[in-house]
Amino acid sequence: MASESRHISVWIDRHAADVYEYASNPANLPQWAPGLGSSVENVEGRWYVETPSGRVGLAFAERNDYGILDHDVTLPSGQVVYNPMRVIPDGDVCEVVFTLRRLPGVSDEDFARDAGLVQADLTRLKAVMARPMR
Repeated sequence: MASESRHISVWIDRHAADVYEYASNPANLPQWAPGLGSSVENVEGRWYVETPSGRVGLAFAERNDYGILDHDVTLPSGQVVYNPMRVIPDGDVCEVVFTLRRLPGVSDEDFARDAGLVQADLTRLKAVMARPMR
């Protein structure tokens, strides 16, 4: 069980539906969340990401109209880490919020490092979404 949560967010000058559409596609992860992994592949309907720690499984919540991007990451050890994430509309812009949960045994330094990595990923998502979509 997590002992602490930190909500990390970024405002994006783009409709929530656009951000949700892009961010909900695991194939786009290397462009905005390279810290998670360098390559993504779909094998028989399941998504996998190659990370420095090995291959991890990735499963997003079912597509929905509420901007919910919650996802489970299955580590090479078999441990499943639940990651709450939302795209929240506000008129023509939106806020993307990721909830980082501290797992047992994670030091203050590692938790702060993880928060910084998540913030960098969200900032990268904002930059990607600022570009015209093809």
